[in-house]
Amino acid sequence: MRDFSKLLVAAVLCCAAVPAVAQSAGPQGPEGQTMREQEWRIPAAGASRLMDATLFRPPGNARAPLVVMNHGSPAGASERSSMKRPRYTAISSFFVARGHVVVLPLRRGYGATGGYWAEGYGRCGNPDYVDAGLQTAADIRAAIDYMRAQPFVLPEHTIVVGQSAGGWGALALSSLNPPGVSALVDFAGGRGGHQPGVGNCAPDALVKAAARYGATARQPLLWINAANDSFFGPRLVEEMVEAYRKAGGRVTHRAVGPFGKDGHHLASSNSGAAIWQPLVADFLSHVD
Repeated sequence: MRDFSKLLVAAVLCCAAVPAVAQSAGPQGPEGQTMREQEWRIPAAGASRLMDATLFRPPGNARAPLVVMNHGSPAGASERSSMKRPRYTAISSFFVARGHVVVLPLRRGYGATGGYWAEGYGRCGNPDYVDAGLQTAADIRAAIDYMRAQPFVLPEHTIVVGQSAGGWGALALSSLNPPGVSALVDFAGGRGGHQPGVGNCAPDALVKAAARYGATARQPLLWINAANDSFFGPRLVEEMVEAYRKAGGRVTHRAVGPFGKDGHHLASSNSGAAIWQPLVADFLSHVD
């Protein structure tokens, strides 16, 4: 009995030492000086958790269109749990300069958001990439719905951007045609890359999943990939893009040359901005 009491006291003290996760949605502190950076908490899909998020805003208090930028997914569970709030400085500054509010949610199962990781695709030999992407899309849509209710956000003309697993989530979201989303940008989208001894898990399944998404997608999407992407090579990307297009998806594909040591990181590197910014600007200039 004494031993049990000691364990109980130790457990209470241990838990008391852990900072409590914020229990209310909205801003979690003051704005910073750079692009008014601010930490927010945003309800995840089904209001199951509060997603830790970074918010950037242009000057002034007028309503501005929204950009939701979505991060990739490291392979290991330990890496997922230690992820920090994403910033994607080059992408965020590009859109803030164009007068957009930019929010970058940390989805379920990542970093301080915690909770169940909903984006798993199962076994490598028989992956369910369709559902994995739709789980990502669910958190993206939750972020859109919550941020559109803020007094400084325009409810229309939302742009969804994603890199790697976040890009795959943008692709999945396009199949749902959410109202008010005017365009989507997919940087190196995909799942199942870099598996030890395998490379890509079932690349044919990625192609089939892209076709599934494209069958119902009707919003314009820009797909950007680099020639030396070690996760999803040029041939695989071309097959995914073509499957998406043939199924009915409205996709503009822009393949660029090699970038750095690994083109998969084009969107997350500040030095990649000179390559992708003209492509994104041109694409958006043709979007209603």
